[in-house]
Amino acid sequence: MLGTRAERLASNAEGMDAIVVINDGDPFLDSTFWYLTEQSSGSFEGSMAIVRSDGSMDVIVSVLEEETANSGLGDVHVYHTREDREGFLKDALRGCNKVGFNMHSATYGAVQYIMRTVDGIEPVDAGAAIAKTVSVKDAKEIEATRNACRISSQVAGEIPDMLSEGVSEKEVAARMDNRMRELGGTGNAFDTIAAFGAYSSQPHHMPCDYRLKKGDTALFDFGTKYDRYCSDMTRTVFLGKPPEVLERAYEVVREAQLAGIAEYHDGAPANAADLAAREVIDKTEFKGRFIHSFGHGIGMEVHQDISVSPKSTQTLHTGNVVSAEPGIYIPGVGGIRIEDTCLITDDGCEILTSFDHSFTVI
Repeated sequence: MLGTRAERLASNAEGMDAIVVINDGDPFLDSTFWYLTEQSSGSFEGSMAIVRSDGSMDVIVSVLEEETANSGLGDVHVYHTREDREGFLKDALRGCNKVGFNMHSATYGAVQYIMRTVDGIEPVDAGAAIAKTVSVKDAKEIEATRNACRISSQVAGEIPDMLSEGVSEKEVAARMDNRMRELGGTGNAFDTIAAFGAYSSQPHHMPCDYRLKKGDTALFDFGTKYDRYCSDMTRTVFLGKPPEVLERAYEVVREAQLAGIAEYHDGAPANAADLAAREVIDKTEFKGRFIHSFGHGIGMEVHQDISVSPKSTQTLHTGNVVSAEPGIYIPGVGGIRIEDTCLITDDGCEILTSFDHSFTVI
């Protein structure tokens, strides 16, 4: 992979004179800023990274972030006042007309502020160019993702020891979160899902006070961050023998995941994996019970712009990191989901998460 991340972004930003990545303040912070500057620290509220068409990059930060900013990439300009910042902004965008913004994260107010500050700007949406750039991971990103997956995989292996009759969803989720931190994670990739019994049929159930009972499903969807990169995995186990319908569903989901992963390789249509998994499920009694897509892109955000869905028109490329997560959901009974984080390679994929996928009764 050639060039800096800023240079790769510029090569994907056809027709744009510059792209401005804005951190307007929490919660309107854009992970693209950290991606471009390769910073691992700092809050950088009020900061901007400006990438021009030649791949050069200016980074405008407040004095609060000066020391941290100087450890990253880009030409750093430190402002003390609003006037300082506006002067740096005018210099960075001098001669630029079409200026791209990440319309998925930039606020209306921030874009308007830049347009008032710099005359002659025509704002355009740089979201597609950013998505295309960040979706192909470089070696440093892959190593960080491996570390995040290593941590969550170890926790997955420890889940059976955390389960006993009477433990609550909230209690187990808290133990998992704490354990990921103990092992070197720098925060959750997303709020941990712990779903017991009938709650496991809700794909996005949040942990509650329900306590585990004999025969219950115990489904966990979780991930950590390492150097800002996410892992994402789901493990489904059972406390005692579950209803037979869930045993059958588990084996179908396991077969569906293998069928989907077999379609993961460079140049593959992104919808192929979903269609293969869905075909496995829909040939069984569980037709129509797979109610979400097979996968999504993963990076600094746990959901990035690769859609592994039946209607996706995207193509997978070496360096993409995507989830593989088929599921079957039976309201009032329970749900099954098996998920791994996968790295797309030239001739297949590498599964970065690891745990025992066999039917597990505790």
